[in-house]
Amino acid sequence: MQGVITAAGLGTRMLPVTKVIPKEMLPVLFKGEFKPIIHIVFEQLYTLGIRDFIIVVGRGKRTIEDYFTPDYNFVQYLESVGKVKQAQDLMGLYKKVEESSIAFVNQPEPKGFGDAVLRSKPFVHEDFMVVAPDTLLLSIPKMPINSITVTKVDDPRIYGVVTLEEGDMIKDIEEKPNVPKSNIAVMPYYHFDLEIFNALESIFPVHGELQLTEGIRELLRRGKKFKAIFVEGSYDMGDLQKYIVSLKEFLSWNGAD
Repeated sequence: MQGVITAAGLGTRMLPVTKVIPKEMLPVLFKGEFKPIIHIVFEQLYTLGIRDFIIVVGRGKRTIEDYFTPDYNFVQYLESVGKVKQAQDLMGLYKKVEESSIAFVNQPEPKGFGDAVLRSKPFVHEDFMVVAPDTLLLSIPKMPINSITVTKVDDPRIYGVVTLEEGDMIKDIEEKPNVPKSNIAVMPYYHFDLEIFNALESIFPVHGELQLTEGIRELLRRGKKFKAIFVEGSYDMGDLQKYIVSLKEFLSWNGAD
């Protein structure tokens, strides 16, 4: 299984900070460790056994490439000035990076989540997971091929929304509907087979963006089955207000006010 992490969005909902810092690099105190969001997602996928990663980046995201490039001179410097714990933490990340294959793919223009996923096609050769690191899960559940994580929310209009049949099988999916047919929102963790690429290539952009939900919808029309995996402990980091709410909850785990 391979892993695709999409990190090419402009992060306009988090301006002005995301003018210079990719939103995926914003830090959180998660389970006692202070790390960028994309670092946490990378380690979660690594824990699942994934060693082949494709990270889709856009203009101004060189920071992400630098972050996942080992800098052993800096580690040696930290050790030389007595920052042993910090050096060990960096070495822990670098060990995982060295044991993985990481390809960076460029999305020149922000043409939608589906377009970002489609950019990874030349590097994907088997079933793969897709994660958009503007949402964190406490842990990634076991996900069979062609499944999507979901949760119930109060206002589903800002999410992809699914309707179900036969218990946990997805009947339909819509992107940010004005009148949602359910309150079951997509959390952006997916497990696909290669057919998703064909579906994305067969649909047309909407308002200049190729939506992943429309690719999934196309596969549903073709008779493909998708399973909804309900998750607890999901944290939306996609805009400033939700980011702050999540930070407060993460801090409470560590006994902070």
